[in-house]
Amino acid sequence: MDRLLARSIEKGRTRELAGRETLFRQGDRATAIFLVEAGRLRLVRRTVDDHLVTLHTANAGDLLAEAALFADRYHCDALAVMPSRVRVLDKARLKAAMRANADLAEAFAARLAHQLQAVRARLELRNVRSARRRLLEHLALATGHDGRTVALDGQLQDVAAELGLTREAFYRTLAGLEADGAIVRGKGRITLRKPPAA
Repeated sequence: MDRLLARSIEKGRTRELAGRETLFRQGDRATAIFLVEAGRLRLVRRTVDDHLVTLHTANAGDLLAEAALFADRYHCDALAVMPSRVRVLDKARLKAAMRANADLAEAFAARLAHQLQAVRARLELRNVRSARRRLLEHLALATGHDGRTVALDGQLQDVAAELGLTREAFYRTLAGLEADGAIVRGKGRITLRKPPAA
């Protein structure tokens, strides 16, 4: 998909972002989608009582703001979590490229379908009442090829936000899982010691 995008939109410019810099704000005119080349960005929206809700976190290699292809305005803010670089993909040019290249359109649709599956899995996790069970299920879904190790390439508080847990509840649950021997925390990773248990 990224190779097809690169071939189709060769002139997409890059933009460097400092940590905490805003890429776009809710209500801005939607003129582009973005390919994260380095760093991490978060899509956030403010609630009516002025709390920030994380909608999505995009890492290097991820597309960001795909819904903008079919919208006049961005529906949330995009903030750089750390120094980041994005490739700006002009919306009109990308849509024209997809109309001209069925392989690109199909690859884009497949990528969106995979993202939709991931979103549905996250929504299911939020319905799990027990913080312990929710975190264990998340870790089980996020394991690598060995089925036990979860690589941590961001901050743990990002996982807490993704799971809909307060930082306090998340860290308390994480410490409890470690004390029970259910997980082992290492530098940049968490390893599941046992199958998830309630």
